[in-house]
Amino acid sequence: MEINIFQAILFGLCACLSSMPGMGGTTIGNYTLGRPLVAGLIVGLIMGDVTTGVIIGAAIQVVYIALVTPGGTVSADVRAISYIGIPLAIVAIKGLGLDPASEAGRSMAVALGSAVGTLGTVLFYGTATVNLVWQHMGWKAVEKGQLNKLYVVDMVLPWISHFICSFLPTVIIAMLGSNVVDLIKEYLPMDGIAMKTLFTVGSLLPAVGVGILLKQVVSKPTDLLTFFFGFVLAAIMGVNLIGAAVIGGFFAVIFYNIKLLQLRKVTVGSEGSEIDDDEEDI
Repeated sequence: MEINIFQAILFGLCACLSSMPGMGGTTIGNYTLGRPLVAGLIVGLIMGDVTTGVIIGAAIQVVYIALVTPGGTVSADVRAISYIGIPLAIVAIKGLGLDPASEAGRSMAVALGSAVGTLGTVLFYGTATVNLVWQHMGWKAVEKGQLNKLYVVDMVLPWISHFICSFLPTVIIAMLGSNVVDLIKEYLPMDGIAMKTLFTVGSLLPAVGVGILLKQVVSKPTDLLTFFFGFVLAAIMGVNLIGAAVIGGFFAVIFYNIKLLQLRKVTVGSEGSEIDDDEEDI
């Protein structure tokens, strides 16, 4: 399987829209279009293999399920993971004759996505650095009272940054993807130490993502009960991921309503105490 120029251009455009500085906006771009799970579907549609795209996107999403960018600190760039890593993973898996749903296929996808994601931080900071030029121009326009120029600074000029640091690298790397796979097939046999190491590391990375997620959401031991309930559903009752997500949604609504009732009781109680105090003062 090869990536043609039209597909590479679409990947480059999606990478620009999902960039953290935000051509598609933080909510629509970075936190939706840029997520590997969503990108897997989009890449699959572009490459004509939705099943493989979704499987690879889901496998990579587990690693970055808890990825946040506090204070602009970026450990991995989701646009590179989604629109460089996933296309390369599809080409590699198809080129090496692996089953995307197999352990080897998922490990290959995770390893490639993680490597590209770390490399993609250069794209992130490169975009932010070039955007400083437009920011300087914007401050000058404000000082001169030319506020109408701020629309150009905010909406037009950043596309130059994204074209240089997102679009072009994505298109070039995607186009070279098939050549990289040919080199892997020639110099790295599937039963060699290098490939076995790659598969091993790739199989361990999802555990890292889940561990980071637990560290963020688990504040007390009882929180683990809800987390492990999903594994019980899958292991004993045979519920798939979609069914587990629906059941999890029900629990989320129930917990939300319980917390809402607790807040209402606290509010009513505090209002009542204030009324009593006023009466005593009178």
